[in-house]
Amino acid sequence: MFKVDFNIQSMKIVRILSLLAVGVVLSTYMGCKPKGTDPEPIADVQFTKLAKTWKVSTVTFDGTDRSADYTGFQLVLGGTKGSPPFTYTTSGRPSLSPWKASGTWEFGSAVETQIIRDKGSVDDELAISYTVTESTLTLTFDFDGEGYTARTKEVQGPWIFTFTL
Repeated sequence: MFKVDFNIQSMKIVRILSLLAVGVVLSTYMGCKPKGTDPEPIADVQFTKLAKTWKVSTVTFDGTDRSADYTGFQLVLGGTKGSPPFTYTTSGRPSLSPWKASGTWEFGSAVETQIIRDKGSVDDELAISYTVTESTLTLTFDFDGEGYTARTKEVQGPWIFTFTL
């Protein structure tokens, strides 16, 4: 009889230990992140939003509407995600423009709101503030360079470009 009681108690202990072991194993795995669920870097998210062909909607220079001068203007932002510097090309720019035909860009210190156009170029580097949605891009900058195929006094100053897809 003593032997039977010992077996029943042993089975209870084994059952409790087994349940504890299963619980420990399950809680260990539940605390681990599954592979591939790390969030995408913010620069990659922003690049995906920006890397498109943008058609100008409105242009303001020093508080004056200049949209009529930019009716065919397009800005193409491209490159390889995660590999700055990226590229830009323009088309349809008027002879009086703060934009070169092409160049490079990368994110500034505030990735979600700033890009640097032609970083490292003494004459062309320009900090640009941006806002982007799924279908709209707004670029704001104060251009003080010599201008590209233009007279300086007619391109120096604050610009706001609004683009759509």
